[in-house]
Amino acid sequence: MYLTHLHCPRCDTTYDADRPQNLCSCGSPLLARYDLAEVRKAVDPTALGGRAADLWRYRELLPVAEDRHVTTFGEGWTPMLPAARYGGSIGVPGLLVKDEGLVPTGSFKARGAAVGVSRARELGIRHVAMPTNGNAGAAWATYAARAGLRATIAMPLGAPTITRRECVAAGAELHLIDGLISDAGRHVGKLIAASAGSPDGEIFDVSTLKEPYRLEGKKTMGYEIVEQLGWQVPDVIVYPTGGGVGLIGIHKALHEMRELGWIGDTLPRLVAVQSTGCAPIVRAFGAGATRAEPWADAWTVAYGINVPAPLGDELILDALRDTAGTAVAVDDEAILADLHDFGAREGLLLCPEGAACLTAVRQLRAGGWIRADERVVVLNTGAGLKYPETVDVDSLPVAG
Repeated sequence: MYLTHLHCPRCDTTYDADRPQNLCSCGSPLLARYDLAEVRKAVDPTALGGRAADLWRYRELLPVAEDRHVTTFGEGWTPMLPAARYGGSIGVPGLLVKDEGLVPTGSFKARGAAVGVSRARELGIRHVAMPTNGNAGAAWATYAARAGLRATIAMPLGAPTITRRECVAAGAELHLIDGLISDAGRHVGKLIAASAGSPDGEIFDVSTLKEPYRLEGKKTMGYEIVEQLGWQVPDVIVYPTGGGVGLIGIHKALHEMRELGWIGDTLPRLVAVQSTGCAPIVRAFGAGATRAEPWADAWTVAYGINVPAPLGDELILDALRDTAGTAVAVDDEAILADLHDFGAREGLLLCPEGAACLTAVRQLRAGGWIRADERVVVLNTGAGLKYPETVDVDSLPVAG
């Protein structure tokens, strides 16, 4: 394993990677660091094509030392589909959609769960807990079950019903919370505090960015995008941003690949997409701020991005500015319209969060920020079938 230590991007403190860690003492998320000089000697990127078509093909850049701890359902290596018909209709014929809806548990959250659970198992953790807007909880419950770990999941009442069922089916202890994900987070905090010194064992907090390894699973989307394009970067990557772990992870992957010499100096422009009903990052980016203020009365049909106070706000904003990217807020009506339009033109039912990215691309192209000749990658972060309420069939006529 080439993992060397954990690093705080805010205060530059380092931590031992061989023991469970949550946040830095300054409150910042920690990032996993690798001996990239040794990775460069050990791995030729052109040889990766002969490996298994899953995220573990990048194992030298992942934090699990022993194969016996790897917990997997074959996640990763999702297709990147040309969407020329829809793209052409909005003036972006080079539009590509990376379809994370085909990952186990039906969302990109399985990437983070696979690596996070595998490393937790390796570090001797036996009980994990987290708040979730739905898909992350379903993924962590599923992978924890496969690894033989206990899982406690706290989820807002408004989360998609199917994700509750996934948690229960995987044997997790599910707590339904009347409120937002921030309220679920406070509930989990109390459970973890109460477990200290318990004869049943302490609970480890795997909330978004409160442990460093979920991000390592998510960063593999960045590696896959570049490898699938023949080790070339696209011009723009558009990402639906709630907690922002995937966007931070893709940014981290791009910097690792650049240091490895696998790509050149030019990075894709990263775009964070939020809803007008919950847009703390967009507001902070527009104001030139380094931190985001919590968003009051948050609500959006794109439930996965309904995060009023993302812990990784500094890292998200840094990623956008480092890549000359931007942040865009789109409204729910436009999200649903583009979801339906894309499905009719391309035959793929996106999740609302993925559709929000299409709306952002359409608006950025209309405003000239995206050029017609650019190659643009949109992340569809989940299977549209998990969101049946986004497609209204009740009003259809019934044949007699």
